[in-house]
Amino acid sequence: MRKSDQILERLFRVAAGPAPQFEMPFGFDTRVLALVREASSNGSAIIALFAQRAAMIALAVIALATVGLYRTSVSNNDLPAEYALVDKAIQSNLGE
Repeated sequence: MRKSDQILERLFRVAAGPAPQFEMPFGFDTRVLALVREASSNGSAIIALFAQRAAMIALAVIALATVGLYRTSVSNNDLPAEYALVDKAIQSNLGE
């Protein structure tokens, strides 16, 4: 048997075997939460403050956009005088 055939045979045997089960180590999530709490007590408060400000600014932008959309939808659709004049000229030329 050639060396490449042996390698291929081993690869097929490994591929046909059961898939290994991967799971988190015991207590991993607890360690991650402890590190997050530790980090938030020594400097991440500044980041949290900026995040709150960013959220407030985003809410203000959403409120302004909502008010603008409401005013646009409620306003009457009368055309300004220049547009009304052009509209009338177009309608008269088209015979409407």
